[in-house]
Amino acid sequence: MTKIIGLTGGIASGKSTVANFFREKQIPIIDADVIAKEVVEPDKEAYFKIVEAFGEGILQSNRMIDRKKLGHIVFQDKVAIKKLNEIVHPFVKREMSKQKNTYVNAQEKIIVLDIPLLFESKLTSLVDQVWVVFVKESTQLTRLMKRNDLSEYDAISRIRAQIPLDQKAENADVIINNNGSVEDTKRQFEKYINQI
Repeated sequence: MTKIIGLTGGIASGKSTVANFFREKQIPIIDADVIAKEVVEPDKEAYFKIVEAFGEGILQSNRMIDRKKLGHIVFQDKVAIKKLNEIVHPFVKREMSKQKNTYVNAQEKIIVLDIPLLFESKLTSLVDQVWVVFVKESTQLTRLMKRNDLSEYDAISRIRAQIPLDQKAENADVIINNNGSVEDTKRQFEKYINQI
C-alpha cells in the first residue's frame, strides 16, 4: 500500500533541501508550488479570476502575473491573501489529487505531497504522515531576506502570513530540524525514511 507523506515547513525553512533528498531516492514528489505557478499562467481559469480580483496592475508587459507585485499586495493584507488562496487552492488541489491517483495506480511505495501551506489550506486529510522542516524564526528571516532580496519588513510579512513553524511542528509526525548543517539534516532524513 502507498504511504503518502505531506512535506511542509515555512518559507525559507529548507523544505526544498529535504524534497531533494526524496528525489535522490527516486520517490515521486508532487509539488504544490510548481502546480500553483502552472494554474495561474495566462489564459488559465485561475489567471482570469486573479486579474479580475486584483486588477491589471499586477501584470507584466508580457501579460504574465508579476509575482513580486502580487506578493507585495497580499502578504500585507489578510483579506487579500485569503481571496488569492480561495481562487488558487481549488485548482491546485484538483491537480495534486489527479497526480497522486496516477502514482497510487502505478503502485508507488511512497509519494510526497510537497505543500508549503499544508496546515493553512487544511489539506492534512490528503496525507498519511506529516513531515515538518523546522528552523528558528531568526534563521528563517535571514535566509528569506537573502534568498528573495527582501526588506526585513517584507520578509516578516511573508513569514507572519503562515502558521508559525512551532505550531506546525506540534502537529507533525516527523520533525526535521534544519538549523544545523545539510549533513545533519540529511542524517535525520535517512533515519525517518528508513522507518517507513
